Amino acid sequence: MRMISVYGPGVARQVVGKSMAVLAVISVLIGGRWAAFSVQDLGSPSAAARSTGHDGLWLGHAWVDGRKSAADVAALAQQLHGGGITDLFVHVGPLSDDGSLDPAKAPRATWFAQQVHELIPGVRVQAWLGDEIEPDGRMNLEDPAVRARIVTSARQVMARGFDGVHLDLEPVGDADPGFLELLDAVRPVVHAAGGVLSVSGEQVEPEPGLRWAMAAAEGRDSWWSAGYLHQVAERVDEVALMTYDTALWSQSAYSGFVRDETETAMAAVPSDVELLIGLPAYHDAHSLGHSSSAETVAAALRGVRLGLPGGVPSGRSFGVAMYVDFAATASDWSAYYADWVR
Repeated sequence: MRMISVYGPGVARQVVGKSMAVLAVISVLIGGRWAAFSVQDLGSPSAAARSTGHDGLWLGHAWVDGRKSAADVAALAQQLHGGGITDLFVHVGPLSDDGSLDPAKAPRATWFAQQVHELIPGVRVQAWLGDEIEPDGRMNLEDPAVRARIVTSARQVMARGFDGVHLDLEPVGDADPGFLELLDAVRPVVHAAGGVLSVSGEQVEPEPGLRWAMAAAEGRDSWWSAGYLHQVAERVDEVALMTYDTALWSQSAYSGFVRDETETAMAAVPSDVELLIGLPAYHDAHSLGHSSSAETVAAALRGVRLGLPGGVPSGRSFGVAMYVDFAATASDWSAYYADWVR
């Protein structure tokens, strides 16, 4: 998976070295399922599977550290005009490993929130807070003091005019109790300030039990069961599933994977919780987990639409989220508008 600057999209996600012996075992367990993703790509997306105006976009740190101007916000408003993006997740962190947030790292955060409210009415701007947690990083979510500081950080950004808090803490393993306890503590604070709580969710295992094989292959637990996704979703207002960095090398296999993730998430996430499927609008030639020729916005959207044979169910808030603004190309935006909005 990719390495990310703390002043860019947020949290580092990296591939750990794999031994050939482990890979030999894993290939027996999941090789057939990976091949089956190409089969799941067969068919034609439903014409009804289109945006219902509940999409999102992750924004880098430049919007809050002084590098962006009012003219840039106006240009962003123009870019979003006519689309379905109603949630902006702007990187206000990173959190320190102890859970605290240094406001000096985002001196223009309040200004940006005000600019969005003025120039892009109807769009929520959420403060994106992230860090790398154990075992990859040093943040320990099992420590009550760390969780308490994250709650304080959430209260801090809500006081700066944001419409919500978006937590991106990686990698969260399946059944991690500390993460659930954190969500239980943060949600009432965000709600008391009139905001929403959203999270970036890990990928869901392709078949029940396969997360153990994936953890053995990657050297860490970063795949969720559908049951854990449900537990997380019950504690938040919105879930954005990170369906990229899959190490798949063909568009058909990747589309099939996204279809599988979409169908699983639709069943696991309660209908009153907003659900977003992440789109890979970034192009990292040095990442072992991401193939820019396979993991494309167009391929992801095809998978999403195949997973919605009857369109987005009525009464449910569902959309896609572009990752990330400063890496998205004209082709990425064209695919979003052509394949999803229109």
